[in-house]
Amino acid sequence: MSAVPTQTPAEKENLHPRNSHRQGYDFKLLMKGTPELRRFVKLNQFDAESINFSDPDAVKVLNKALLKQFYGINKWDIPAGYLCPPIPGRADYLHYAADLLAEINNGEIPRGKKINVLDIGVGANCVYPLIGASVYSWRFVGTDIDPAAIRAAKEILAANEGFKDKIIFRLQTNKANIFKGIIKEGEGFDITICNPPFHASLQEAQLSAATKWKKLGIAKQNAALNFGGQKTELWCYGGEAGFIRRMVEQSALVAKQCLWFSTLVSKKDTLPVIYKALKAVNALDVKTISMMHGQKTSRIVAWTFLTPPEQADWRKTYW
Repeated sequence: MSAVPTQTPAEKENLHPRNSHRQGYDFKLLMKGTPELRRFVKLNQFDAESINFSDPDAVKVLNKALLKQFYGINKWDIPAGYLCPPIPGRADYLHYAADLLAEINNGEIPRGKKINVLDIGVGANCVYPLIGASVYSWRFVGTDIDPAAIRAAKEILAANEGFKDKIIFRLQTNKANIFKGIIKEGEGFDITICNPPFHASLQEAQLSAATKWKKLGIAKQNAALNFGGQKTELWCYGGEAGFIRRMVEQSALVAKQCLWFSTLVSKKDTLPVIYKALKAVNALDVKTISMMHGQKTSRIVAWTFLTPPEQADWRKTYW
């Protein structure tokens, strides 16, 4: 009787070419580095090793394994109920941000501590700064309105010595502000990144989760979210469109202190709202970058208030 051939994960061609996760998850390798993952790994319907992605504990341990294997983060954990984001998608955002910065650097990605990134809503997971500092050695300022999230992110940083000089945190004490009180006078950022709250209310978030599980054929009691999430992470007044509109309006107040502003956009219907707001504040250049993760399409919208000569001066001054 012939042996069943081992299935090699199909390459995820939709991910950015530099994304380390294009080859799928090598669970044997991940379990070797993070043995606690072993109890969550089972054969799926295709006789391939996988986890139950509807189990938040399994997703968290998978993230822990990926961060250790690919980014040198030896200790990572988040408090119960906080957002546990998919690592491949977060890495994609940073790679496209790097491409954007390379455009004014003769196509070469700028690396090292000279590059300053502002992460709006860093969350308890601190994933964007950890990946960006690991891959590109950029410096990050992570902001959040949730003191508990900042404390959790600081604990991750304290447990990973190699990242201490690359990441700092600032608590946003005024929930109405995004940049004010965070960007200091005379300070400059090469790019701002953000994963905004998607929903306008808890009810909308729960309905979205219930619809997701129904499509997947999974019965989820209480419409639980496999990736977790606190109130400030998942919903806000006006939802995604309202938050990004406010971000665009407030970006004009620090227009010359950032080379590029950017945000993740989950909903296609949000785009017209963003473009209208950007036109109102006279953004000089707007770029929309599409990303495909599984069956989900998301976008990065980036904008700048700097003219091409000002961008060239920025590179000469800061890089």
